[in-house]
Amino acid sequence: MKTAPHWLARGAGSAAVTPGLLLLAVGATLWGLGAPGTLPGPSQVAVILASLALVAAGCAALSMVRPQRAGLSPPYIMLSLGFGGMLIGLLVDVMQAGPARLASLCNQAAPLDFFDSLQLHMAFLPAMHAGMLTGGLLAIPSLRLLRQHCGRYLCSVLTQNLLCSGWMLLGMTAGAIWLVRWQVALGNSSLTAMLGGMFVGMTWGMVLSVALYRAFFAWRLRAQPWE
Repeated sequence: MKTAPHWLARGAGSAAVTPGLLLLAVGATLWGLGAPGTLPGPSQVAVILASLALVAAGCAALSMVRPQRAGLSPPYIMLSLGFGGMLIGLLVDVMQAGPARLASLCNQAAPLDFFDSLQLHMAFLPAMHAGMLTGGLLAIPSLRLLRQHCGRYLCSVLTQNLLCSGWMLLGMTAGAIWLVRWQVALGNSSLTAMLGGMFVGMTWGMVLSVALYRAFFAWRLRAQPWE
């Protein structure tokens, strides 16, 4: 009986822990937003737990929509790199603008409509949005290394990548608006809610994008005439 190559077994193991690593990154980022040496208050803890639960649900939905075979699936590669780019960009924005200015963004964006809020977020957090998009684009050369056959249809991969990046970008704003408004309704608002919503929106934006393009390819396959 043939056994799986060692790199294949390592890839499968990596796929199993990827959602856990994403959750760890989200939890650590949101927990660390408070003042040094202080613990998050009850409202912030509720936001962190809600964000973790929704990101975990999104990862589960992504695994259902795009079942992982061996190693990391392309959507997980892109989502992981998008998360990483977002975190690096967030660090740049915090260093340049300061936490206080970013915290004021929550109250400014909460009453706005979607597109006005999107423009405000991109104006206040340019490096974070650029980092997310850059991380997503880096999935293409990463796929060439992990899946050699991807080079045969790079045009399709690029199109899917751009669509996924667009949905993640829209999801970031939608998630931030929803979670901030939910917290405002409870009598509070914070940078934790805005960023937690962005993590949630990115994840579910990826789920929606993958579901749409897989449904499109399934429809196109059914529509092809039988020879």
